[in-house]
Amino acid sequence: MDLILCHTTADFDALGAAVGLTCLLPGSKIVLSGGAHPAVRDFLALHRDEYPLIERRAVIPENIRSLRIVDTQQRDRLGKAAEWLDLPNIKEIIVYDHHLSQQLNIPATASHIEPVGACTTLMVEHLQQQQIPLTLSQATVMALGIHLDTGSLTFDSATPRDALALAWLMAQGVSSSVISTYIDPGLSPQLQQLLTESLENLEYFSLRGYTIGWVTLKTDDFVPGLSSLASQLIELTEIDALLLANEYTHKIDESRLTIIGRSQIPGVNLNLLFQIFGGGGHSQAASLNLRKVNTQETLQQLLDGIKSSIPHPPTARDLMSSPVRTIRPETTISQAQSILLRYGHSGLSVVDTQGKLVGIISRRDIDIALHHGFSHAPVKGYMTTKVKTITPDTILPQIESLMVTYDIGRLPVLENEQLVGIVTRTDVLRELHQTDEDMGRWEDGEQKVKITLNTELQNRLAPQLWQLLTVASQAAEKRGWHLYLVGGAVRDLLLAESAAGSLMITDIDLVVDGFHQAADVGAGVELAKALQEIYPGARLEIHGAFQTAALLWHKDPELDSLWMDIATARTEFYPYPAANPEVEASSIRQDLYRRDFSINALALRLTSPRSGELLDFFGGLLDLQAKQIRVLHPNSFIEDPTRIYRGVRFAVRFGFEIEEQTAEFIHYAINSGVYDRTTQTNLKTPALQTRLKAELKYILQTPYWTSALQLLNKLGALQCIHPTLKLNESLLQQLRLLERCLRRFDSEQTLTNWEMRLEALIAYLEPQYRVKVARNLHLPEDGIKRLENLAKAQIEVRELLPTCQRPSEIVQLLRQYDLPMLILIALPSPRILRGQIWHYLTVLANVQPILNGNDLKKLGYKPNPKFRQMLDDLLAATLDGVIKNRTEAEEFLVQHYPQ
Repeated sequence: MDLILCHTTADFDALGAAVGLTCLLPGSKIVLSGGAHPAVRDFLALHRDEYPLIERRAVIPENIRSLRIVDTQQRDRLGKAAEWLDLPNIKEIIVYDHHLSQQLNIPATASHIEPVGACTTLMVEHLQQQQIPLTLSQATVMALGIHLDTGSLTFDSATPRDALALAWLMAQGVSSSVISTYIDPGLSPQLQQLLTESLENLEYFSLRGYTIGWVTLKTDDFVPGLSSLASQLIELTEIDALLLANEYTHKIDESRLTIIGRSQIPGVNLNLLFQIFGGGGHSQAASLNLRKVNTQETLQQLLDGIKSSIPHPPTARDLMSSPVRTIRPETTISQAQSILLRYGHSGLSVVDTQGKLVGIISRRDIDIALHHGFSHAPVKGYMTTKVKTITPDTILPQIESLMVTYDIGRLPVLENEQLVGIVTRTDVLRELHQTDEDMGRWEDGEQKVKITLNTELQNRLAPQLWQLLTVASQAAEKRGWHLYLVGGAVRDLLLAESAAGSLMITDIDLVVDGFHQAADVGAGVELAKALQEIYPGARLEIHGAFQTAALLWHKDPELDSLWMDIATARTEFYPYPAANPEVEASSIRQDLYRRDFSINALALRLTSPRSGELLDFFGGLLDLQAKQIRVLHPNSFIEDPTRIYRGVRFAVRFGFEIEEQTAEFIHYAINSGVYDRTTQTNLKTPALQTRLKAELKYILQTPYWTSALQLLNKLGALQCIHPTLKLNESLLQQLRLLERCLRRFDSEQTLTNWEMRLEALIAYLEPQYRVKVARNLHLPEDGIKRLENLAKAQIEVRELLPTCQRPSEIVQLLRQYDLPMLILIALPSPRILRGQIWHYLTVLANVQPILNGNDLKKLGYKPNPKFRQMLDDLLAATLDGVIKNRTEAEEFLVQHYPQ
């Protein structure tokens, strides 16, 4: 175990440096040695789950491999964690600090102590050198570290290195709203006096969960720095918007008014409000200066404008995940841990036999119990019983306040004393970071695509398809469900050209969210049945095991050939690598989380309210803009190797690149040997059998199949078919020859081209592997037989064909093989041999006997078993030039078959 230690009462610089180190040392954990600064504590109350933090008491000292200490050189500032410095099993102790005046008294094996304004700067420089990208949460906390330790680059200790580091973090992407929340710029003596006055006279009101304050200060002259005073007031009073008015006299008794505005309320644009009075600024910060006006009237007009702009905040019903994964109080700690692992949760709700909530247990609680050896103990001994709960109508600001005040990571949602959902820190953070301007928008050069309203969706889709989606959404709303258009259809909408009303998607996936109100068969199935009653021409298929249904139209006058999958929102779990997933009903968020790539984890809400809203929890829009394929989970390819083939198919189809880390995950999964192990221990591995065949079919029947195979080969993914299969130049040449054969000898397309390509790939393997691979991929029986006999046929043709002296001998040898077999024989054969086979297929195979069975009857021959031999002899004589016309043919019969 590699640990990163922060000093006691950790500040943002210590936390930021520690987070940076976790990026440089994957798998390492952060230990807050002894508490944190109040601001850091409040920050972690919301953001704790975004960083690899671990409790000191959960650490097993014997398992510690290395220690890295940030932002201090003093042993006594590490609290009880200082005891670990003397452990014999510690191989490495490295110190990172920027306090040059301190004396190092830690037994470090290496130290990095440099004259910069913030310790975080040192980590940023290493991250830059190694070109390691950061997430929004990582970049934000590191930027906070530099801001606060350098006074936003205003302290004497700040250096150009700090400024460059901060600029790089901003380029990575930081949350300005979070940074502004935690920065404290400090005030001058005059402003401090005015701050006291402001706090005594501040007036405020609350509306829709937001608090708006205002105050008027009277001074003799203009006061610089009022913006800092306004920011300080916002922080100290925790109000959401503020109007700070300053009345003063200028020159000869001319009254002046300055108003500073600050707002943290989404939807309130101070810039627009202040522009009415000749002021302006930004949406969250603006100011104005007026002469000879009534202060109270001006303030009232601005307050009225703010009131009218305040949106109705999201409620718990909008944010919550449902249904909730629950356990009973008697569930053991070990069982609870398995459930957390299976579903990727950070905590579980505990209910009694009547379904009443009795407690919550977090992953931290479980880790501590396991650390003390209580894996078989029931969770009721470790769960939190005094649970804070909310209702579906609790608004977001109240939810956020509860989480921060009580350091709660999840809030159960109760309706009529029944658990109907749960809101987590992640739900709140996602909503807080989400802005109206960014939702549903992406840019590529000068082109901008925005799908945030149903009217725009309607304008893009073919009218008949829009009507179908409207009917489906109305049917879902009638039942109290949300309905989403998900996956590839949303992706293709965003990528499509903007021609109005022209897009006709032939494969649509819909997800119904709201299973806790549905019938036992599942919301998706029920909705599909309802739609079939409206569209009786559609065929209905139900897949109960996966809680899905499909409606299929075939050559419909309006919808043509359309496949519509309707599924209940679900989550999935793979019991072992390459297995079929086990699925359970869940929420739309979990449903998107189970998908393969970010560009396929997009959903467009079709039902009211907020219809037309685009859900993008995993950065799919940014990846569409960057034209890259990025996997959602590190273990995704281990669980399902067909995702490698899907990723390649999407990359080649759209002209995208496979993101660098995604490619690394692919290489790791293939080189780990997990596929070999799972096939040895499990009889059924669908992801390496039927589902792999399905993906191969998708690829091999596309125009870009050659490019896809080349990319699969580059990634080493052809090993999923067989460990020895590689697309070398010889195999490429054979595949090119195959295409020539199919064009020349199968112009009527009697052969299934993708199956022929797959057989050619398998035929390139050593003979002893071919049948096993063919059966593994569930090829048709005739294809398996062909591959089984191919080696023998190739030997026979290679030995006997060169000895054939007459055309009839060539025909007699080759006609025993069908066209697919002859093509497979020809592909690896020498040019001369291949030329003879091609001559047979193009010329000799088309030669017919001059006389047929009817002609023999007319000549007086009675039908008998010799007819076949007679016709064969006539054909041989024709091929060899012995007979050239009907007269010679009749003479040939008289000579060889006299009556």
